[in-house]
Amino acid sequence: MIGDTPETVEVRDPISAPDAEGRPRRVTRRFPLFTRDTARPEGGGRAASGDAPAPARQWPMLAVLATVGLGLLLTAFDAFRIGTLLVGAALLGGAVLRWLLPGVGMLAVRSRFTDIATYGALGTVIVLLALMAQPDPKLEIPFLKDTLHFTVSG
Repeated sequence: MIGDTPETVEVRDPISAPDAEGRPRRVTRRFPLFTRDTARPEGGGRAASGDAPAPARQWPMLAVLATVGLGLLLTAFDAFRIGTLLVGAALLGGAVLRWLLPGVGMLAVRSRFTDIATYGALGTVIVLLALMAQPDPKLEIPFLKDTLHFTVSG
């Protein structure tokens, strides 16, 4: 390859073409079969401009983390249901932020769809479990009680 001119470079497949130095390069948006580095997630840029201080650039992630921290603190001080509802609400809020904002900083981990689905599903499950927790559940699902009795007695 050293000393080759662009006229002698062999283009191996239709998705590669020689660059300015004559080396074949990919001209497709498809990902290669084997990756050697990681790409930034979609929307993984800053949430504020680069001249803003670091906390201001990551405000969506800090908002979600602060809400989760407050929920865990309330849970530690025997406000279990309120604390876990706050943790679930923080995850649901993270899903909404990921959906609405083009740049959410470090809140963007994967693709937009995967982040929204993950934050939304985990937030929904945590909220539902917090509402069904004993004693005095705020949400009762009748078929779950029948399923539990069937599996224990059967």
